[in-house]
Amino acid sequence: MAAIYQIHPQNPQHRQVEQVVKALQDGAVMLYPTDTVYAIGCDLNAKSAIERVRKIKQLSNTKPLTFLCDSLSNIATYARVSDAAYRIMKHLVPGPYTFLLPATKLVPRLVQDPKRRTTGIRVPDHSGSLALIAALGNPIISTSAHLADEDESVPTSLIDVRLELFERLDKLVDLIIDDGLEPGYQVSTILDLSSSLPSVVRRGLGWEAVADWEL
Repeated sequence: MAAIYQIHPQNPQHRQVEQVVKALQDGAVMLYPTDTVYAIGCDLNAKSAIERVRKIKQLSNTKPLTFLCDSLSNIATYARVSDAAYRIMKHLVPGPYTFLLPATKLVPRLVQDPKRRTTGIRVPDHSGSLALIAALGNPIISTSAHLADEDESVPTSLIDVRLELFERLDKLVDLIIDDGLEPGYQVSTILDLSSSLPSVVRRGLGWEAVADWEL
C-alpha cells in the first residue's frame, strides 16, 4: 500500500517535500500531480525505479520517457539547446509543454529515444513539482497516469478520476502525492526542437499559445 502525502498546491510543506525526496533517492516510484495530468515518476538517476515505471505503464525500452526540470537553465544541463530552440522555450516555460531535444551524456540511455538520442523535457507550472525537483537536485521522470478514454474525452467527474487513480495505483507505486485539487485531463503539447525545423508533434494543453507560430 502506497504512503499518501498531503502537499499544499501553492505552498508545499518543507518537511513533506523532504520526506518524499528521501524516498525518491532510495528508489521509490510515485504518483503525483503536475500542471497537466497526474503522472507516474521517480528520480531520473534511479535506474531500478525507471524500470518499474516502464513496467507499470507497460512501456518498452524503445519508448522514450519525459522528465521535469525546474528551470530553463536546468534544461541546458540535460539537452543541447540551439539559439532558436532557446527563444521558443523562453516564451513557453514554465508551462504545459514538452520539448524534444538532443540529450547530453547526463541523460540515462533508459530514458532516451534509442534511435534519435533525444529526450523529452518539461518545466511545469506547478509549485509542488518544482519544489520536489529543487529539493531532489535533479529532474524527475514524468509519464502520464491519464485514465481518460482513448479519444481523450473529458471525464464526467474529475474527482472520480483522482480517486480511481489512487485506487488503481495504490499497490503499484510507493508514494501518492495528493494536493487536494481536481486532476487535469489534458496532456502537454509536444514540440520537437531537435532539428533546425521545429515542429508540433502533439497538440495538447496550451496549444493555443503556439497555434499561430510558423513551426
